[in-house]
Amino acid sequence: MARRYFGTDGIRGHSNVFPMTPDLAMRVGIAVGTIFRNGSHRHRVVIGKDTRLSGYMLENAMVAGFTAAGLDVFLLGPIPTPAVAMLTRSLRADVGVMISASHNPFEDNGIKLFGPDGYKLSDELEMRIEDLLDSDLHAQLAKSADIGRAKRVEGDIYRYIEQAKRTLPRDVTLHGLRIAIDCANGAAYKVAPLALWELGADVVTIGNEPNGTNINLGCGSTSPEALQKKVHEVRADIGIALDGDADRVIIVDENGEIIDGDQLMAVIAESWAQDQRLTGGGIVATVMSNLGLERFLGDNGLTLARTKVGDRYVVEHMRNHDFNVGGEQSGHIVLSDFGTTGDGLVAALQILACVKKLGRPVSEVCRRFEPVPQLLKNVRFSGGKPLEDSIVRQAIADAETELGSKGRLVIRPSGTEPLIRVMAEGDDRAQVEKIVNGLIDVIGNVRSEAA
Repeated sequence: MARRYFGTDGIRGHSNVFPMTPDLAMRVGIAVGTIFRNGSHRHRVVIGKDTRLSGYMLENAMVAGFTAAGLDVFLLGPIPTPAVAMLTRSLRADVGVMISASHNPFEDNGIKLFGPDGYKLSDELEMRIEDLLDSDLHAQLAKSADIGRAKRVEGDIYRYIEQAKRTLPRDVTLHGLRIAIDCANGAAYKVAPLALWELGADVVTIGNEPNGTNINLGCGSTSPEALQKKVHEVRADIGIALDGDADRVIIVDENGEIIDGDQLMAVIAESWAQDQRLTGGGIVATVMSNLGLERFLGDNGLTLARTKVGDRYVVEHMRNHDFNVGGEQSGHIVLSDFGTTGDGLVAALQILACVKKLGRPVSEVCRRFEPVPQLLKNVRFSGGKPLEDSIVRQAIADAETELGSKGRLVIRPSGTEPLIRVMAEGDDRAQVEKIVNGLIDVIGNVRSEAA
């Protein structure tokens, strides 16, 4: 069934434009509160957010919705997404909410939802919420005496800091390391530098002056150039770039070179396998992860299980098949020994533990395989279903035949934006570029004719 509100990672859109309006945010609060209002106990919800200007608006609207449904609300303020997932469990809340559009610009915002176990909601629950959103919600409102209360709790960020620090082995400290960290002017601007400093590192921080409109602006994991420059400037041993809600991470080595999520998963998987900590016989990643990662794991007797794009699908496969390492090339790294969702800070700490254990530069520790040439391009569309066009389908079939067994082709609509993503990879870079550019032209022409 087609979805009207939810994409691959909650509800997301342009602030103050449907569906990211205060009216819908309030209705989400009522609908979600209705579904999780089970039992006779006093129900509670925790709400965190990143640093976007629109967060104030959406936060207050959701408070109105949840309290109207009879739930008590704990407002966490700016805090990473994984901290919301952790505190949902820690505070025995019935539901957790993160108001964030992750790596998107400040004009966008989103709503991510977590169940009482700290995991993102299933497709089935999201469909139930959608059904309620399109219904008359008046009957779901609490009686006057049962309306919820709301309060702001500031100190709970330190619970997350302590939890993150405890993921390092007991005998590992960060003394002797100079770390440059880019907090993307986002949700981790307080917690991440403090955690690293408390672990003994010499910390140089950028992207830690949010003003409501500069989140992810020329900084963070999607714009690592500022961090690369800072690593050179201060001669850091490593650079850590988080995104707006800190559920993903990209590393910059001491030479200023970028290390993506595929390499990070390879480092952690290899290290944990050596320590007999890796479960499932390998890792879980999405269809977008590089073929080089799959070959590296195979050479080490490990497997790569692929899922649809979206860390929630990675987590679902991990839970169903007993894996404890998974993630995405973009830097969502899920380590189920420590948490229920992607956690940029915790993933970075595991990399730092490997660096300390091996006593070698980051450039050596984190280059585990040579990536296969890979190219990803996007085509924007305003309506229709370009991928169902017969001309497009034939072009895709021809491209798959041309690549054969020496490469992969992944074409999919974005779950968060009106884009078609075209990705190809193979041993022949020129062939990959030719295939991607050819498909972009075909899809673009179909889109133009449809318009």
